[in-house]
Amino acid sequence: MPELEQSLPKYLQIAAYIRDQILRGDLGAGDEVPSERQIAAHWDVSRPTATKALEALRTQGLVESRRGSGTYVLDLYGLHRRARERYQRASQTGRIYPPTERAEIVASELVTAPAHVAEALTLPDGARALRRQRIVFRDDRPVEISVSWYAEAVAERAPLLKDRARIREGTVAYLEGATNRRARHGHDRVSARLADEDELEVFGLAGPAAVLVVRHTVYDMDERPMEFAEAVYPPDAWTFEETYMIH
Repeated sequence: MPELEQSLPKYLQIAAYIRDQILRGDLGAGDEVPSERQIAAHWDVSRPTATKALEALRTQGLVESRRGSGTYVLDLYGLHRRARERYQRASQTGRIYPPTERAEIVASELVTAPAHVAEALTLPDGARALRRQRIVFRDDRPVEISVSWYAEAVAERAPLLKDRARIREGTVAYLEGATNRRARHGHDRVSARLADEDELEVFGLAGPAAVLVVRHTVYDMDERPMEFAEAVYPPDAWTFEETYMIH
């Protein structure tokens, strides 16, 4: 277990640790989370603190308590996993998706980069980029449509990107090995818009319908963009960002 810090109450730090396990998919729907007694022992905190940690998870809609049984992860079809959670899972397990999820690569092609992609990847106007599109399924239900973009020079050094096959460790981990560039940080920009016809069909939505859009850019140690991705989620998708103190 990580050490507790002074910046946040202990119960919130414990809740955040368990929440991250749920967001990564380490704990799936129906899995039992640690009990109050287990939390108190593992984290060396009081039972009331452990109780408040589980209550925080219940308030966030992540778990439910069953009298005489325990506390269990809810069925979270509306939950979307951001790149942050997938990077954490890949670094710990070597696989980017949990057992209940899978991705299908539906396109991988070199095309002229749209203006916003060229800007994100710092490419000149009219430059080509590799467009790699995937659909993510959870229990065979589509929960995400995403397109990753790479500069043509990067794609030449990382040839597996051109194949319509899964890269199990994740594209960023693969890029690091293929290009000898180390990813330093990612930047997410979240917005919403109306779904297009293809998105309505994949998600089984009756239009018009709003979708959540996350634009994600990965930068290397020299602040150069390695990957730009756009992920689209159905209208009931949600996630948690952070917990912070006001007073």
